[in-house]
Amino acid sequence: QVQLVESGGGLVQPGGSLRLSCVASGSIVSIYTMGWYRQAPGKQRELVATITSADNPNYADSMKGRFTISRDNAKNTVYLQMNSLKPEDTAVYYCNVDLERLGYFWGQGTQVTVSS
Repeated sequence: QVQLVESGGGLVQPGGSLRLSCVASGSIVSIYTMGWYRQAPGKQRELVATITSADNPNYADSMKGRFTISRDNAKNTVYLQMNSLKPEDTAVYYCNVDLERLGYFWGQGTQVTVSS
């Protein structure tokens, strides 16, 4: 059994910052790519950023320069530092991991609301 627990979401004013965390636990041998996706109301889920096991990040164009993804392999944790947040960043943010032998898993999501 594998669990992903996200935290760090909340309400923030435009221009503010938040840091999301996602911890993976359970029968984990090793983790390949870790990532963040988001889904706004009425829209499809979209890529935010991913990071490989070699610490190579990849960002959606609209997040480049504002968001930073990182991971701590010893803690099976992936982070998303979000700066200069905009109202259009409002969404549920989901963690996703690719696990050796087990495949892909999703977290339950954490709400991020950017509003004054």
